[in-house]
Amino acid sequence: MDIKLSPEDQAFADEVRRFIRDNLPADIADKVRRDIHLAKDDYMRWQQILGARGWHVMTWPEAHGGPGWTITRRYLFEVISAEMDCPLIQPFGPRMAGPVIFTFGNDDQRARFLPGIRDSTVWWCQGYSEPQSGSDLASLATRAEDRGDHYLVNGQKIWTTYAHYADWMFCLVRTSKEDRPQKGISFLLIDMTTPGITVQPIPMLEGTHSFNTVFFEDVKVPKENLIGVEGKGWTYAKFLLEHERVDNAAIGVTKAALRRVKEIAAAEPGDGGRPLIEDPLFHARLTAVEAQLMSLELAALRTLSAVASGGSPGPASSLLKIRGTEIAQRISELGSEAVGWYALPWQPEVLDGSSNEEPIGPAHAGPAANAYLWRRCMSIYGGSNEIQRNIIAKQMLGL
Repeated sequence: MDIKLSPEDQAFADEVRRFIRDNLPADIADKVRRDIHLAKDDYMRWQQILGARGWHVMTWPEAHGGPGWTITRRYLFEVISAEMDCPLIQPFGPRMAGPVIFTFGNDDQRARFLPGIRDSTVWWCQGYSEPQSGSDLASLATRAEDRGDHYLVNGQKIWTTYAHYADWMFCLVRTSKEDRPQKGISFLLIDMTTPGITVQPIPMLEGTHSFNTVFFEDVKVPKENLIGVEGKGWTYAKFLLEHERVDNAAIGVTKAALRRVKEIAAAEPGDGGRPLIEDPLFHARLTAVEAQLMSLELAALRTLSAVASGGSPGPASSLLKIRGTEIAQRISELGSEAVGWYALPWQPEVLDGSSNEEPIGPAHAGPAANAYLWRRCMSIYGGSNEIQRNIIAKQMLGL
């Protein structure tokens, strides 16, 4: 695989840098740079700027309103965006709901739902996991009863990221208990303003609110919101999850996090008054994780190259998910280690930018513990790493 940029791709990279430099709001870039929590408006403002350029749905083909970028250009866009302190594009619409809708939906559904995703005027969330059906998703119990022209949905979803922001949810529901569990699952699109939906927050370990429990009590969902064929939802879910796990490698974001740890280590004193980054033991740990990240990047590029040639990520997506999350967690550990005792004070007002007081310790110390604690969930979401190892054992090793 030749990873050297062609003159055309180099010109594209220059174009992306110019666009970000000229259009990314300075207050949003500052929050990202300082690891300050972003509000819904921060995400939406940037995504709508991208949407006006046609770049919000950067993985979509031109036939559905995307830019039709090659794998190389998608990769360049993501890495440059992270390098230049852009917010992470929330994936639920452009990377999840959208591809399922334009791949398996009908023309009316494409006309109805895709424009709001392209423009980032509609926020989506994912209704997959349930209290007893996280890793074993096929055992989900949320049911959708056929009532003629609509389904009546009852049940519960959990760990639903940004459900409190969402306008719509793409949701797996059980429409039949016959045959194998996977064959009774269907894929519904649900308006989050429908009566009978209750969103309950789940506070995170570091005090933020991104996850939720969602309750459904006699929620009416029109039949026209069923994607594809009733009972085929498991097929559509697997299509989505394979691509989500490639995304969870998060190369660009992790490279940006490593860069910040290097900056912190260069500013923090080590033994003998020299910068911590010059300490042989710390430097060895830092370079080891950097080498792992470089290896992961090449593996991700190989997988993306196979997808560009018409293939599927397959079980390789599980490998990328495992290593990507483990490396990101290791980098957050080094960040906390670099600031030492200053990682201990609990300073939530520093994380949301609401404090008028000086933080305890250097400015970069406040978010260090937050980053460490938040990244504990990375090896769980998108299918826990233990389950990914089972997939690898079964599909790659034949065990």
